[in-house]
Amino acid sequence: MTRRISGKLFSVEIARGMNPGLYSDGGNLWLQVSKIGSKSWLFRYTLNGRSRAMGLGALHTVSLSEARDKATACRKLLVAGIDPIVARDADAARQAMAAANSKTFDECAAAYIAVHSPEWRNAKHSLQWTATIATYASPTIGKLPIKDVTSARVLEVLEPIWNTKPETAARLRGRIESVWNWAKARKYCTGDNPATWRGNLKDLLPALKKSERVKHHPALPYEQMGEFMVKLHKESGTAARALEFLILTATRTNEVTGARWDEVDLAKETWTIPGERMKAKRAHRIPLSPAAMKLLLKMKKTQQGEYVFPGIKAGTALSNMAMLALLKRMERDDLTVHGFRSSFRDWAAEETNFPRHVCEMALAHTIGDKVEAAYRRGDLFQKRRLLMVAWAKHCDTILTEANVVPITGRQAG
Repeated sequence: MTRRISGKLFSVEIARGMNPGLYSDGGNLWLQVSKIGSKSWLFRYTLNGRSRAMGLGALHTVSLSEARDKATACRKLLVAGIDPIVARDADAARQAMAAANSKTFDECAAAYIAVHSPEWRNAKHSLQWTATIATYASPTIGKLPIKDVTSARVLEVLEPIWNTKPETAARLRGRIESVWNWAKARKYCTGDNPATWRGNLKDLLPALKKSERVKHHPALPYEQMGEFMVKLHKESGTAARALEFLILTATRTNEVTGARWDEVDLAKETWTIPGERMKAKRAHRIPLSPAAMKLLLKMKKTQQGEYVFPGIKAGTALSNMAMLALLKRMERDDLTVHGFRSSFRDWAAEETNFPRHVCEMALAHTIGDKVEAAYRRGDLFQKRRLLMVAWAKHCDTILTEANVVPITGRQAG
């Protein structure tokens, strides 16, 4: 009688409790029982003098009959001289490659934003990325596998807005380029980046003039600052005080709205913004002028929580749109909050003798010259204090044209 090479185990038997060890079903198939009672299938074999064991899955997932089918397939590979483990790994690699090749541009863009958004300065930047891609790129290339995004398809995205919305188009091109580079690093695509400028799109699109791409924030002429501050003093509410403080300190919106009382040293008349809230990721120490101190002392009397300029809800900071909304109520839609930094910089350059590097440091700008930056390790704090006092005095002065009486003829001696 012919002896069976498999079928030694029975479903009812293996469903019961079994002692730890290996149980043969025949035909290279074994049931492995661990010390904690878990059960799994093994295909054990010898090839080229080397003993190997390949897992076929856990018992709760792979039934006895399914395990026997898998073992049969493995034995057929052995007859053909193929290592079942090598064949399995190669199949897994093919499946991974197929999945990678099907990654769409939208999927890669979403993954790129998720990976990099923690390093971006604020949530607004992430929203801008998402919005520009969804509005302009997704309708054309969003559903395409990233490997099929070509320069021709990128042109389809950019050409409709290249001349009408040059700043948006330039940013969008750079974002598509970044997403594609990320996808290439993840092995989702290969070859040259279809969104690069030099040697590619530069030869297909007209160059954007710098004046078209870079739009400066509308700023109030510094000569009008005193008159504007008089009107601002008459405005009530936290947003008005925050904007006044922003002007006096020449800081950014998020730096002011996120200001906390533990950052302020009233005794030393200093405000220190921690690095995590600064654009350059370095702490910035600001000397407070008498005008700025006066404003803070008033806010201190009505302190509500940790924020210097609290929001409507308890425990929240002032909205970063509150000061812009205030400008609209003041019928100054022609201005932006960020533009007041330009007003300060223009005044410092035109009306004072303070060195350029002192003014740049007051704005927390990075020193462009690496050699200069290496030798200037201090923050010029005392010089900046004099600068901010002078700026506060300027903001408190209404400039008027002098009445000039023209001299005609000779003056009596």
